[in-house]
Amino acid sequence: MKKLSRSDKLFDMINIVLLTLMMLVILYPLYFILIASVSSPTAVNAGEVLLFPKGATLEGYKYVLKDTSIWKGYANTIILTITGTLVNMFLSVTCAYALSKSHLPFIKFIMFAMTFTMFFSGGIIPTYLLVSGLGMRDTIWSLIMPTAVSVYNVILMRTYFMNSVPDEIIQAAKIDGCSEIRALTAVVLPLSKPILVTIALFYGVGHWNQFFQALIYISDKDKFPLQLVLRNMLLMGNNAMTSMLSGGMSGENAKYLAELMQQIEILKYAVIIVSVLPVLLVYPFLQKFFMKGIMMGSLKG
Repeated sequence: MKKLSRSDKLFDMINIVLLTLMMLVILYPLYFILIASVSSPTAVNAGEVLLFPKGATLEGYKYVLKDTSIWKGYANTIILTITGTLVNMFLSVTCAYALSKSHLPFIKFIMFAMTFTMFFSGGIIPTYLLVSGLGMRDTIWSLIMPTAVSVYNVILMRTYFMNSVPDEIIQAAKIDGCSEIRALTAVVLPLSKPILVTIALFYGVGHWNQFFQALIYISDKDKFPLQLVLRNMLLMGNNAMTSMLSGGMSGENAKYLAELMQQIEILKYAVIIVSVLPVLLVYPFLQKFFMKGIMMGSLKG
């Protein structure tokens, strides 16, 4: 083993310190939400919860279990994530596989046109008018179709197909009688698990965190995704606080608003934990594919 020089040791030590600080900066907000979700809202509001829970309580999680709007939002988000990811993957795989063929007519123009859309778009208002004109408002398709294909993800997948799946294997499959579609499903996709899992994770997390499009296109509360339900809860708490501070209300109303605000304060941290938990649980199982897929897919093709 090569002996490290003093400058190398110093460089490694500085790197370790900086990366440790970055890790703490990233992890602490999540840790704070976790301990705040099991702490007294009074202690949280007073700034007494920093490293450990104070006034431990599970009331927030009890409210989550009883609140039907949260479970409706959860169900809507799960349906959106599964359906949206399947649509995204089907369109992205077929597009990337076609573009990986150098003999495809007008391939340079197609790649230019697709890349152009990464930097320039019609904007929010034309997109809203298009979605409304197609009758997709207040449907799950308004959250899926406007972002059905990510050009960045297609380029990653295309690069992976070109660099990691030898063309000789595909030609051998065709000699054995495989059609282009059969070659894709039976040969290319089984060899492309890392990039498929990586891109599916990108799309899935994007749908799970769906917020802005839902805010624009969904007005039916029964169809709100989880993130929009959480937003409305936070707004309700802010409105209650504003009403209390403005005064001019009877004692009973003030007491009711105070109780409502405390309930929301307990609930919001618990809902955040519940909303991010599925992604945190799934990611460790996909990490090995994620690292390999993103590295191979980023190589120049």
